[in-house]
Amino acid sequence: MNDLLEQFRTVVGRRNVLTGETETRRFRQGYRYGGGDALAVIQPGTLVEMWRILQACHRAKVVVIVQAANTGLTGGSTPVEEGYDRPVVIISTLRLRRLDLVRDGAQVVSHPGVTLNQLEKALRPLGREPHSVIGSSCIGASVIGGICNNSGGSLIRRGPAFTQFALYAKIDADGELRLVNNLGIALGEAPEDILARLDEGRIADADILPSSNLHASDHEYCNHVRDISASTPARYNADPRRLYEASGSAGKIAVFALRLDTFVADEKTQTFYIGSNDPAELETIRRDILGEFDNLPIAGEYMHRGAYDASSRYGKDLFLFIQAFGTDRVPLAFAIKSRFDGFSEKLGLGGAISDRLLQGLMKLWPNHLPQRLNAFRDRYEHHLLLKMGDDGIEEARAYLRARFPSAQGDYFECNEKEGQAAFLNRFAVGGSIVRYRAVHRKTVEDIVALDIALPRNTFDWFEKLPDEISRKIDFTMYCGHFFCHVLHQEYLVRKGEDCDAVKEEILSLLKARGAEYPAEHNVGHQYEAADSLRAFYKELDPTNSFNPGIGKTSLNLDWMEPGSHAAAKAGVNVTSTKR
Repeated sequence: MNDLLEQFRTVVGRRNVLTGETETRRFRQGYRYGGGDALAVIQPGTLVEMWRILQACHRAKVVVIVQAANTGLTGGSTPVEEGYDRPVVIISTLRLRRLDLVRDGAQVVSHPGVTLNQLEKALRPLGREPHSVIGSSCIGASVIGGICNNSGGSLIRRGPAFTQFALYAKIDADGELRLVNNLGIALGEAPEDILARLDEGRIADADILPSSNLHASDHEYCNHVRDISASTPARYNADPRRLYEASGSAGKIAVFALRLDTFVADEKTQTFYIGSNDPAELETIRRDILGEFDNLPIAGEYMHRGAYDASSRYGKDLFLFIQAFGTDRVPLAFAIKSRFDGFSEKLGLGGAISDRLLQGLMKLWPNHLPQRLNAFRDRYEHHLLLKMGDDGIEEARAYLRARFPSAQGDYFECNEKEGQAAFLNRFAVGGSIVRYRAVHRKTVEDIVALDIALPRNTFDWFEKLPDEISRKIDFTMYCGHFFCHVLHQEYLVRKGEDCDAVKEEILSLLKARGAEYPAEHNVGHQYEAADSLRAFYKELDPTNSFNPGIGKTSLNLDWMEPGSHAAAKAGVNVTSTKR
């Protein structure tokens, strides 16, 4: 493999080929899961370099994991600890940050390392927005990562991240590496000519080909989500209506560029903070707004009181960091934190030292949330953050004034500071659960993190676990994108309990309720892919060279199973290769 490493260094330079355990840790270790081995992490600086690295990997027949921001929550962009039948090379695309606005900003062409935050800032002067505005963008998530994982986002009108315009590489059934240009842009024929034009940004509107039957976003979702009588979910990762080449590909192809729609931003917005002790009251509000309002909300985010408490306590440092420095510097902060923890582990101090230090500091910090939010936390178990824009503001205001106060709930209109704090507290929840695990190792075995999509006609939406399951759980967190009926349910399992068994018990209950899962975080290495999703992966990657094992599929070349007759006949080593 030394020859392969030298090839990599020739293409991208020595400093962009990482091999040490500590320096590769933040690429091998996911936000919540991961930690397998890798031969190297490669950081190409151009699309042409990325293509040449792929060619070298293809000749060497290694496993390729193409990774963007590595902010996924199900371990889908990191190697697994069990190991593979071939060495693993991670191609990190973080240096590929070129973004081109086309059609006066109505669309963009995004390279693999572009983040949602970067796209949002580029569009703001034009009065436009990307598919997702807050949420995963807080921790530096990438635009292409969202498309590859059918990420949903919080914005009700826009649906899952989706496009039918992509430029990508795949290995076909004959074992040939091919570059496929389905961007709908005339860029030439030879792979390096195409990629060089994109590297230089040589794109004119005249190069964009007519394509009336293809779309760069889920243009139907605004009507799809309104069907509150439907017995199927509004969106979920395995939904065949939104699996198309790069969209939903989960790393089974190497994506170089995507063409995406952008959206007109609302001129005025208003956040309404709703609290209730009756989950049915929130469901009635959801049905009334989706079924009767002329204007769909911008967002409708749910938080249970437990999620509010977890975020306010264990997500405080993330909240304060973003409030002080913005989202731009969050990825750098996570990289420094990962490097610190890597050195700590090397010194034998254990993992997550940074989490314990930060949490100790945060205990000394005064409460950071606005008084009216905290007062609603004390009064109400269930919280709904309703954000409306333009004409929808007065429509919601009239509706809520007529409805509240009720026997079980009330609402208030947030000022700008309160509205920002409410949504930031909501989106710090994910990190707070990771922090909870880190500082409660003596009582917590691990996280069982589920994101589920309930049927659109579900009325009894709030989960009530039976005692035989709840006694195995130290802490439960509920939040979600309420109007889409996409819920994030996370369980901190008590020390000594079997997390896999707890997960299967909960999933069986959800299946009986008609839920689909995962809803928007994709299968990663935590969920078993549905048969239709497995077929989609095999169609994209017939030789199983890109991101093997995703969705609990085969880790081996040509999708062989360990010990199979075909594997033995081919002479393939199908044992673990952990170094």
